[in-house]
Amino acid sequence: MPQTPAPTTSRSWLGLHTTEIGLVAMAVIWGVNFSVVKYGTQQMDPLAFNALRMSVGCVVLMAMALGGSGVLPSWSDRWRLMSLGVLGHCIYQLFFISGLARTRAGTAALVVAASPAAVAIVARAFGHERLAPRAVWGIVASITGVMLVVGGSLTTDGTGHLIGDLLVLCAVIAWAFYTSGLLPLAKRNEAVQVAAWTLLGGVIPLLGFATPGLLRTTWSEVTLLTWGAALYAGVLAMVIAYLFWYRGVHHLGPTRTSMYSNLQPIVAVLFAWAVLGEVPTLTQGIGAASVIGGLYLART
Repeated sequence: MPQTPAPTTSRSWLGLHTTEIGLVAMAVIWGVNFSVVKYGTQQMDPLAFNALRMSVGCVVLMAMALGGSGVLPSWSDRWRLMSLGVLGHCIYQLFFISGLARTRAGTAALVVAASPAAVAIVARAFGHERLAPRAVWGIVASITGVMLVVGGSLTTDGTGHLIGDLLVLCAVIAWAFYTSGLLPLAKRNEAVQVAAWTLLGGVIPLLGFATPGLLRTTWSEVTLLTWGAALYAGVLAMVIAYLFWYRGVHHLGPTRTSMYSNLQPIVAVLFAWAVLGEVPTLTQGIGAASVIGGLYLART
């Protein structure tokens, strides 16, 4: 049974491989991106803003993929990448946005935090990875930590959000199959090629769903700050961070790469503290420690 590939990049800072440093940067970008996208979807139709930022990212990535000196994927791989992109960039976004509209943001983040476990289960089921006991305990510790981080900001108002939670869970399942299915393609293609062709595959159908919202948008009234949010969410979150993600899948495998996404709630809490003055709770601090401990277990 295939083993998870060992990192091939050199060690650099605090004993971390350069690939892992990139994944930490990815988590920071995506953690901040939560607030950025939240702002953008308040200023525009949610699907329209999502299509705008993903289109920006797609144009940048395709320019990099076609204009660079790298080797293009074979035509068969391009079709496979685009097909997976429908799952990972279109279906995922539709489930997530629809679910988020029907549940609390904290609850949605908690459900999404289960993605590393879902990725591990799917990857194990398809024989892509074999999990060591330490990795299993790392997954458990990290998810427990995310539950504490997110749970520290939840309220018990008794409101039912079952449909929204189930839609977000469907998004997590879509992401797990996408990430696991991507592994053989990520091994034989460059990260920028994988990112570009999968995003293209997702953007095309997503534009169809977003067309009504795009047509209703009065573009002359879109503020510079909203355009800035779209650029951040499109270039940093959809290009730079995803390149770090695909490099992680290539060097570390999907399960260990997914573990780093659990740093996002911590970044989100710290960003809200710095910008909005929301002081983290003791529970969130304990959760952050559990996430970091889980990452350590998973990577050793």
